[in-house]
Amino acid sequence: MTNHTISQQEFKLFQDYVYKNVGISLADHKITLVQGRLSKRLRQLGLDSYKQYFDYMINDTTGEEEFQLISAISTNVTQFFRESSQWDYLSESLPAILATKKDKTLRIWSAACSSGEEPYTIAMFLHSHIHDFSQWQIKILATDISKRVLTKAQSGIYEEKDIQGVPKHMIASYFETRKSGDGKSYQVVQMLRDLITFRMFNLVYDSFVGFGHQFDIIFCRNVMIYFDPETQQKLISNYHKILVEDGILFVGHSESLTRNKDEFKLLRPSIYQKM
Repeated sequence: MTNHTISQQEFKLFQDYVYKNVGISLADHKITLVQGRLSKRLRQLGLDSYKQYFDYMINDTTGEEEFQLISAISTNVTQFFRESSQWDYLSESLPAILATKKDKTLRIWSAACSSGEEPYTIAMFLHSHIHDFSQWQIKILATDISKRVLTKAQSGIYEEKDIQGVPKHMIASYFETRKSGDGKSYQVVQMLRDLITFRMFNLVYDSFVGFGHQFDIIFCRNVMIYFDPETQQKLISNYHKILVEDGILFVGHSESLTRNKDEFKLLRPSIYQKM
């Protein structure tokens, strides 16, 4: 068995495939990262080269290996109540946002929701901050390109380590304890799960035309870092089209909308408003 050194030609196979099918742009200097992150998978499968692995992935009709590939080259770090400054801002601004909604309908999109911590955080936040919650129609759309993570997200089941960032009173109110092997797991209560619609969506290649309504708030955090500047600009323009007037866009703290200054204004770091 080889020491799993990737060649330029092999890297190009993954580089082209990932850009064409997912929209993620792997710069040439990422060759070492790709080699390091895929080498473990090669060892697990008993393969001798990255070309063998590429062929294995291409021929896997279940889509499981593509998921393994994308998970390896992207960093799927997510947690409940991530980016506390954004929730602080939303706590301050939510009354003004709700005041504009005469039909008492609030639509929020959690784009690239991964295993669901973000949309469930949104649901918990809204339920705990809207005093007449039962009178509102809360609609949360949560999307991702991976069927596997969406299945996990839809179950709403998390291990104890996953809910460390959730305040204890919210754990008591919004989670049900389940037996899990020798320990226990926690499932988000049905009432909150009913607020969320999970579905597959590719932010780069799927059409934004099919959305029946505009959104009041969009969360798209730590996603654009994987796209090239042209793709980023196109995505932000699509968000602009499907946000309501003065709608809010939350991005990651390492991301900015410098190329879309005519479409969004900066409110606070990582928080933008549609112009």
